[in-house]
Amino acid sequence: MTPFVAEVVGTALLIIFGGGVCAGVSLKKSFAQNSGWIVITMGWGMAVAIAVYAVGKFSGAHLNPAVTLALAFNGDFPWANVPKYIVAQFLGAIIGATVVFLHYLPHWKETEDPGVKLGVFSTGPAIPNTFANLLSEIIGTFILVVGILAIGANKFTDGLNPFIVGFLIVGIGLSLGGTTGYAINPARDLGPRIAHFLLPIPGKGSSNWSYAWIPVIGPVLGGSFGGLFYKAVFLGQMTAIFWYVLTALVIVLAIAFIQQGKAAYKTSKKTFM
Repeated sequence: MTPFVAEVVGTALLIIFGGGVCAGVSLKKSFAQNSGWIVITMGWGMAVAIAVYAVGKFSGAHLNPAVTLALAFNGDFPWANVPKYIVAQFLGAIIGATVVFLHYLPHWKETEDPGVKLGVFSTGPAIPNTFANLLSEIIGTFILVVGILAIGANKFTDGLNPFIVGFLIVGIGLSLGGTTGYAINPARDLGPRIAHFLLPIPGKGSSNWSYAWIPVIGPVLGGSFGGLFYKAVFLGQMTAIFWYVLTALVIVLAIAFIQQGKAAYKTSKKTFM
């Protein structure tokens, strides 16, 4: 199996298990309906573990453009391979989301709420707030990347690393996922969102494209900075790119903060008119 195919297969497995647990918990007349957030976080944790076990030896099982970029920024992955990995991850995510759609085929019609249907495929904020939502995705992905690198630096029983990474995903979901649904992976969110847009889902409604940039830009910035932070702080190898990425992160957050302020002002103005 080539690394490209491995990333396609691994990311598809990630979405089949992860999107599948979201569908089972959310869609009407599923036996798992309303089983709760802990079930979802456990499902996503196991999704990552199984996907990494499946393809780790072939591609390293990045399964996430934010992880690929983080490893490239800290020198552990060649930049020449970044584009094909990212293409493979998005392709795998679309395939995985399509499988979830087919698996739960009769349940879409039974579920009236279009927001619930979209939630099977992609994330959304519990409280819409551009700055806070972006910051949540940055923090979550930063913790993901630093956690993965820290786990990799320790010695475990052979074959146990993917299982530990799965528990890292569970931990992030339980502790940090309640704000935005913890995409922490551009392919995991945008790939299935594209599938949602294209698939003939009964009564599906909008794909919420106005929010779609947040679970892409947030993880890219958080993951890239996470890789550079680990290299600088844990390994003592500070580079100029660390400051460039940190500056970009601060600028994007500042723009998001200003946009949120403008939106809040317009809302308050309408309220008092």
